[in-house]
This record gives sequence, structure tokens and C-alpha cells, in this order.
Amino acid sequence: MNRKIIITACVFGIIAVISGAFGAHGLKNLIAPSDLENWKTAVNYQFYHILALLFLSAVPLKSRYINFSYYTFSLGIILFSGSLYLLATRSITGLPVSVLGPITPLGGLMFILGWVFLLLAAIKNK
Repeated sequence: MNRKIIITACVFGIIAVISGAFGAHGLKNLIAPSDLENWKTAVNYQFYHILALLFLSAVPLKSRYINFSYYTFSLGIILFSGSLYLLATRSITGLPVSVLGPITPLGGLMFILGWVFLLLAAIKNK
């Protein structure tokens, strides 16, 4: 088990549970339904990749690809879910979409790279 990865997954998990509850109870009357859907998407993708991180922590492979996967999944959570949280609340925060819009696809790319690195770790394992 990789302690660093487990700790990271737990921190992201705490944030995801709080974010999910906040979206369901604190934001539902403050933001548009489409923005609330974006918020839910952020929470869902955060949880999917928390599970991926927990899986990585249990993988017995010691590989640079596992490390790359850890970093890209973590960065993906921050960029993808983080930017969606901010985009969903832009009517409250006043943050401009032009600043945040390009960040979300970069986070998605990090998720894709994380899965590619995990695939490479599996292929290269002998």
C-alpha cells in the first residue's frame, strides 16, 4: 500500500463528500439547474478518480508509470473538478468564464493520461 496515495485519496474524498452535500443542500436554490448539473459532474468525476487513486495505492507494481498516473489523476481532479466547481458558481462568485473555460479540458486530458499511464504500467509489468 502506498501511504502517500491513500492520504491524497482521503483528502480528495473528504472534499468530494463536502462538495456533494454543499451542492445538494447549499447551492440548489442559489445557482441555475444547469450549473447544479455541472457541480454534480465535478463531484462524480472527483469520486471516480478517487477510486482510481485507491486502486493505484493497492497495485503491487513499483513503476514510474504508476507515479505518473498518481500525479495526473490528482492534477485532473484539481483542474477538471476544481474548474467545474468554479464555473458552476460563477453567478455567485463573478469569476469570468473566459479564464476558467480552458482549464476544464486540461483536467480531462490529465484524467486520460492517468489511465494511459496505468495501462502502460500494466503492459510493461513482467
